[in-house]
Amino acid sequence: MSDKKPAAKVPEGKARFFKTRQMKPNEKGYVGYETVWEPFQKEVKYKTPKRP
Repeated sequence: MSDKKPAAKVPEGKARFFKTRQMKPNEKGYVGYETVWEPFQKEVKYKTPKRP
Protein backbone atom coordinates (compact mmCIF):
# COMPACT_ATOMS: atom_id res chain seq x y z
CA MET A 1 0.00 0.00 0.00
CA SER A 2 2.90 2.35 0.56
CA ASP A 3 3.77 4.00 -2.72
CA LYS A 4 7.47 4.93 -2.64
CA LYS A 5 8.59 7.90 -4.68
CA PRO A 6 11.86 7.55 -6.59
CA ALA A 7 14.80 9.17 -4.83
CA ALA A 8 15.63 12.71 -5.86
CA LYS A 9 18.69 13.12 -8.08
CA VAL A 10 21.57 14.52 -6.01
CA PRO A 11 24.36 16.47 -7.75
CA GLU A 12 27.93 15.18 -7.63
CA GLY A 13 29.72 16.21 -4.43
CA LYS A 14 33.27 17.50 -4.62
CA ALA A 15 35.75 17.81 -1.76
CA ARG A 16 39.50 18.27 -1.60
CA PHE A 17 40.50 14.62 -2.06
CA PHE A 18 37.35 12.82 -3.17
CA LYS A 19 34.12 12.98 -5.16
CA THR A 20 30.80 11.34 -4.35
CA ARG A 21 28.23 10.27 -6.91
CA GLN A 22 24.74 8.93 -6.43
CA MET A 23 24.23 5.37 -7.67
CA LYS A 24 21.07 3.95 -9.21
CA PRO A 25 18.53 2.37 -6.85
CA ASN A 26 18.79 -1.41 -6.49
CA GLU A 27 15.89 -3.88 -6.52
CA LYS A 28 15.01 -3.04 -2.90
CA GLY A 29 14.96 0.68 -3.65
CA TYR A 30 18.18 1.51 -1.76
CA VAL A 31 20.12 4.38 -3.31
CA GLY A 32 23.83 4.26 -2.49
CA TYR A 33 26.69 6.65 -3.04
CA GLU A 34 29.97 5.92 -4.78
CA THR A 35 33.14 7.58 -3.44
CA VAL A 36 36.06 8.19 -5.79
CA TRP A 37 39.31 9.01 -3.95
CA GLU A 38 42.16 11.00 -5.47
CA PRO A 39 45.76 10.30 -4.40
CA PHE A 40 47.04 12.29 -1.43
CA GLN A 41 50.64 12.33 -2.57
CA LYS A 42 52.77 11.53 -5.60
CA GLU A 43 54.99 8.49 -5.66
CA VAL A 44 58.52 9.03 -6.95
CA LYS A 45 60.84 6.29 -8.14
CA TYR A 46 63.53 5.54 -5.55
CA LYS A 47 67.10 6.57 -6.38
CA THR A 48 70.08 5.10 -4.56
CA PRO A 49 72.00 7.88 -2.77
CA LYS A 50 75.52 8.77 -3.89
CA ARG A 51 78.32 6.97 -2.14
CA PRO A 52 80.58 9.21 -0.01
